[in-house]
Amino acid sequence: MPNLMIQVENLSKKYTIGHQREPYQTIVDSVSRGGKKLLTSWHRLNRQSYQALPSGLPEEFWALKNISFQINQGDKVGIVGRNGAGKSTLLKLLSRITEPTAGTIKIAGKVASLLEVGTGFHQELTGRENIFLNAAILGMSKAEITRKLDEIVEFAEVERFLDTPVKRYSSGMYVRLAFAVAAHLEPEVLIVDEVLAVGDLPFQQKCIKKMQDVATREGRTVLFVSHNMQAIEQLTDKAIYLKKGELIAFGPTDKVADQYLGGLEDNASSIYQVEFDRRANPDLCRRVEFLELELQNSQDNLVPADTSLRLKFNVRVNEAVGHFRFTLVLFRMNGTSVGTCFTPEITAIQPGEVATYHLTLPSLRLAPGTYYFTVAISQGNYGDSYQDFDLIDHVLQFEVLPPENVDWIGINWLHGWGSVRLQEPMINRVQ
Repeated sequence: MPNLMIQVENLSKKYTIGHQREPYQTIVDSVSRGGKKLLTSWHRLNRQSYQALPSGLPEEFWALKNISFQINQGDKVGIVGRNGAGKSTLLKLLSRITEPTAGTIKIAGKVASLLEVGTGFHQELTGRENIFLNAAILGMSKAEITRKLDEIVEFAEVERFLDTPVKRYSSGMYVRLAFAVAAHLEPEVLIVDEVLAVGDLPFQQKCIKKMQDVATREGRTVLFVSHNMQAIEQLTDKAIYLKKGELIAFGPTDKVADQYLGGLEDNASSIYQVEFDRRANPDLCRRVEFLELELQNSQDNLVPADTSLRLKFNVRVNEAVGHFRFTLVLFRMNGTSVGTCFTPEITAIQPGEVATYHLTLPSLRLAPGTYYFTVAISQGNYGDSYQDFDLIDHVLQFEVLPPENVDWIGINWLHGWGSVRLQEPMINRVQ
């Protein structure tokens, strides 16, 4: 009989919307004075449990509502759901970064978690010094980490920059080193959030292979969150489907994936009235917010091949801001990102006013299939005071039709061919 590794019973987490909350301080924050929150955490638990009572504060938002499940040793579990479904909240609870409002969690072993990019490292310290700092915080002796150092550095591919302050690292270098530290500490449970999306494709595949080895060969338990259903299906054998904080399904990955992808069809509308509970992060400041989104040139959510996309955004400014921009991320139905674009900066209107903006995306030569957008109102640049004012996940779903071209008769576009039809090459026969 498999050994029970994680037991969650009646777990709930409540946040208070619209009130300033004192941020949770982790041990890394206290020691480094430069981290924002715990990047990797290793907790020695001996089937400990904890429970908190509801606080009864007003303006409640329940990120998780009364969920229960059990995970065995060696299980590889994917966690799927739209933004705002409660996935990251669940991982933070399992990692002991925040406490539940109600319910219990029991974990039979040590946990290493990788939840956010670049946090938990002291900016002024080098990569080598941060490895030793994190290892010491996580309970490893100097001799233990010295034995692991070469393996960690080789996996992270940061040999040349090992003695460079991490403030000069790119986000990709950050996440490579962070994952390498977490994956090589030999915890009983490894928890990985969407951060692997920062790395390039070869490194993502390298991480997935490492997680497979961690679970299959070493018998450790892996929990993995991703919007990329291909990655979920490649890595995991079980999956949890969360929706609006509730546990919708838990079982074999293929069955849960079918149920999740089928549920996405509910949002196939060319006009979308923004609802509070569909926001990816209900706690965003929303100084500027979406009111309505529309895909204008679709007929029954069908878009002819090789046509531009015309969108209309209605927004309201709630507080004075100097400027903002729209960010659009295009996805295939399976969660694979196709591409991202940013509008030029927009001069903000007066607080309380509503404005309508028309956007046109030139033809992307998309392959036949189903697509959707995640859209945001943002300000600043990544790594330099960037923030999202509002973010709506999985909206304006549409289907691209096959091109009306005689050369395509009898050809069905295969999934493995990609999301973009490359321009037909010129061809000449050499005599």
